[in-house]
Amino acid sequence: MPLQGLCWLVCCRQGFSLLARDHGEKEEEESFELRNQDEHTHTGRGQLEVTLSQPTRTANGTPCLSGVPEEKRSLITLKSKMTMDEDPEVLVKGWLLREVQGGWLRQRRFWFVLTTDSLDYYSGPERDARRQGTLVLTSLCSVLWPDKHTYKQTGYWSLTVYGRKHCYRLFTKHYNEAVHWACAVQKVIDSKAPVETPTQLLIRDIEENKFNPEVVEHIYEHNPILRYTQSPLYAPLLPFPYGSLHHTHMAGKGYMSIREEAVRLFNCLQQLESAREPIPLIQGILQTCLDLRPLRDELYCQLIKQTSVTNSHVQTQTQTQPNPQLRYWQLLTCMSCTFLPSCSILRYLRFHLKRVQSLSVDPEVESYASFIAQALEKTRGRECVPSWEEIQGLMGRQEILCTVHYPGPGCCQIPITSHTTANEVVRQMAERLGLQDSRNTFALFEQNSCWEKAIGGSTIIADVITRFENLSAKDPDSDCQCRLCFKLYCLLDTDSISTDNIEYLFLYEQCHEMVVRGQLPACEDDLLSLAALRLQCLLGDFSALSPYPPLEQLFPAEVVEARALLAPVDPPGCPSFPGGL
Repeated sequence: MPLQGLCWLVCCRQGFSLLARDHGEKEEEESFELRNQDEHTHTGRGQLEVTLSQPTRTANGTPCLSGVPEEKRSLITLKSKMTMDEDPEVLVKGWLLREVQGGWLRQRRFWFVLTTDSLDYYSGPERDARRQGTLVLTSLCSVLWPDKHTYKQTGYWSLTVYGRKHCYRLFTKHYNEAVHWACAVQKVIDSKAPVETPTQLLIRDIEENKFNPEVVEHIYEHNPILRYTQSPLYAPLLPFPYGSLHHTHMAGKGYMSIREEAVRLFNCLQQLESAREPIPLIQGILQTCLDLRPLRDELYCQLIKQTSVTNSHVQTQTQTQPNPQLRYWQLLTCMSCTFLPSCSILRYLRFHLKRVQSLSVDPEVESYASFIAQALEKTRGRECVPSWEEIQGLMGRQEILCTVHYPGPGCCQIPITSHTTANEVVRQMAERLGLQDSRNTFALFEQNSCWEKAIGGSTIIADVITRFENLSAKDPDSDCQCRLCFKLYCLLDTDSISTDNIEYLFLYEQCHEMVVRGQLPACEDDLLSLAALRLQCLLGDFSALSPYPPLEQLFPAEVVEARALLAPVDPPGCPSFPGGL
C-alpha cells in the first residue's frame, strides 16, 4: 500500500510539472508593443502592417539573463532574434488560449499568427513549429468582441472568430490584448472584397439582359438554381456572415445563425405545398423576417425561385394539373404587403412579375402578380405580422371588414386593406355619419373598459387589429377586450352643434365617459345626481322589472372603492343617565 501511494504521488507531481510547462502558471503581466510606421520603415515592412510582439516565456516567468555569462548571453540573444524573425505578411502574433473540443483540457495554449489572408496557430513560435490549424478570412467572417459577461464567468477576456468551417474562441487575461486582436482581425476582414453568390451573379446577368428575352430564357433554362424545385436547399441564396445570434437580443427567441435560419426558411416554404392550414406557417415565416431583418431579401429570392418557370414548362403544363406554386404566390402576396426588399431585389422582383404575366402561366397566377405589383407601390414597414383575418383576405386578394364603434351602442363595418391608415378610416366614418362638414376634429381610439388611447393618423389599421388579436390570444377570458372607437378629438366649435345632430350625441356620451372614469372634478352629491339622470335617460321611469346596468357604468368606480376602504365609524353608545337617578 505505501508503495502504491508513493507511485501515485510521483505521477501526480510529474503531471503537474508537464501542465505547468505547457500552459504556464500564474504569469507576470504580459507586455506587448505596437510597432509604429517609423519602425516598419526601418525594418522594411509595408505601411499598413501592425505587429504585436510578445516575448516567449518559460512556465515560471520571464527568463532572466543576468546570471548568464557574457560569452553565452550574445548567443542566446542571437538565437532569440532568429526565432522571432518575422514574416513580412505577419500582422499580429502572440500566445493565446484556444477552446478545444474533447479531452480533459478545455483550453490549450497556442502561438497565433494573423496574416492578410488567414489566422493560423502553431505549437510554438519557432520556425519549424507545426501548424495546428488555419482559418481563412473572407468578407463573410465575423468577430465577436470581448465582453464582461464572459470575463466574470471565466476570468479571461475572450474573442470569437467565425469562419466558413471553423470557429476559434480565443482567451487572454488582458483586455487590451483581446481588443487589439479583435481590431486586427476585423481590419483584415474589412479589407476583403465582398463575396457574391451564384444567385447574385445570375440576377446581375438578368438585369443586364432584361431587354433580350432570348438571353433571359437561356439563363433560366441552364441555371436550375433560379427555378422551382422540390429538393432541399443546403445554403442560402444570398451571402450572410458566419456566426451566431447568441450575442444579440434575438438569442432568447430560439433563433440560430442567419445562415441556418435561411435554410430553415426554405424548408418551411416547401411545407406550405402540403399544409392543410397554411396561415399559422405563414405567420411564423413572416415573424422570423420581422425579427431578423437580413432574411427579408433572402425570403424574396426564395419565393421568386419557387414561383419561376421557363417557357418550355408553360407550354407543356395543362390546365387540369394542379399548380403547386399557388401557395408560394399567396405567401409572396403577404410578403409584398408586409415588408419591402432592398432596391436590387425589388428590381428583380418587378422584372419577375412582368415576366410571369407575359408568359401567361395561369389566370390566377397573373392575378396574384398584378396584385403584388400594385401592393409594392403602397407598402411601407409594418410593426406586426398580418393577423389571421388579414392573411385570409390576402390569400383571396380581398379586403377585410373592420368594426369601428362610436359613442353609444352603434358601430360601422369599414372595408380596409393592408395599407389603410387611421386617417382614411376617420374620413370614411365621417362621411357615413354625415360629419364631413363639421368644424370639430375626430380621431380613432384604442379602447377597452379601463382605458383608451388615440391612434396616430399615419398608423396602419391592420397593425392595430393584429395587436388586438395577440392580446386576445394571450388572455381569451379577459373582460377588457380592445376595440376601435370613432370619437370627437378636439372641440373647436360647440355653438354650431344642434341637439338633433349625431355630433350632439357624441358630445353627451363622451362627457358621460369622462364622468364615469373620474376625469371631471365633481363632489359625490353631483356624481349621484348625474348617475340618476343617466339611469333615467336609459330606462325612463322607475320599474322593478327593468334590468339595471352595472354600477360602474353609472358612477365612478374609484369613488365606490374609496368609500368601501374607509374605516367603519363606531356607532354612538347609549347616553348616560342624569346624575341622581
